[in-house]
Amino acid sequence: MALLYQLRRDIIHVCRRMYQRGYVAANDGNVSVRVSEDRILTTPTGMSKGFLTEDQLVLCDMEGNVISGDLRPSSELPMHLMVYRERPDVNAVVHAHPVAATGFAVAGIPLAQCVLPEVVLTVGAVPVAEYGTPSTEEVPNSIRRYIQDYDAFLLANHGALTIGPDVITAYHRIETVEHFAQITLVARQLGRVNILSDEQVQKLMQVREKLGIKGRNPLSCRGCTAECPNCRTSEPKGVSPSGSGKGDVVDCIVAEVLTRLGK
Repeated sequence: MALLYQLRRDIIHVCRRMYQRGYVAANDGNVSVRVSEDRILTTPTGMSKGFLTEDQLVLCDMEGNVISGDLRPSSELPMHLMVYRERPDVNAVVHAHPVAATGFAVAGIPLAQCVLPEVVLTVGAVPVAEYGTPSTEEVPNSIRRYIQDYDAFLLANHGALTIGPDVITAYHRIETVEHFAQITLVARQLGRVNILSDEQVQKLMQVREKLGIKGRNPLSCRGCTAECPNCRTSEPKGVSPSGSGKGDVVDCIVAEVLTRLGK
């Protein structure tokens, strides 16, 4: 684990990048890092991420109690704490509202098709967690069912969440999610989304293994069912699609039909 002063610098760097790229507005978003087994460093609540300073960050324990800092921790702290408890391999959490990705979250459409090689290699599928009232336990509860299988999530009617072994990696993942969302949106507007074949996906996974790329990467190359040898749906293991999940499958099927018709 990096020294505390370096972690503070990294958080501020990421916050300013998010603000400059329009991933957050006003006081939106939050970032945290795991400092030790029982300590996390988080952004404060009610503060613009574009103007934060290192001394404004808040050190908390794993129960959410403030250890040091003059400000209150992020109102979404329960979401961050849940991630750290459930995923010992995760040392950073980034939450923001990038426009295109949040648009998919509002529409209830997962970013689950294998379209871009770079996304297949790094992030994989991005599911939509059902809506939860911000700043309540509903949000971490909605994510919990996906947390073991994914490193990036869309939060219905809310935004996006990415996690990683360090804050820079977690930030890069939210950049990738937003870039993927923008390209997918443009392709849909053009009326055609060419999905990578099973063989192409398998080759990419071999490249991924050869490069030693880490992280959870469940693929959903065609938004299909468990019969596909390469992928899973955006539903976690043992959970049958229901509610908005059925709409996700229908949406993917429609996209595939349009693709095969050349429209």
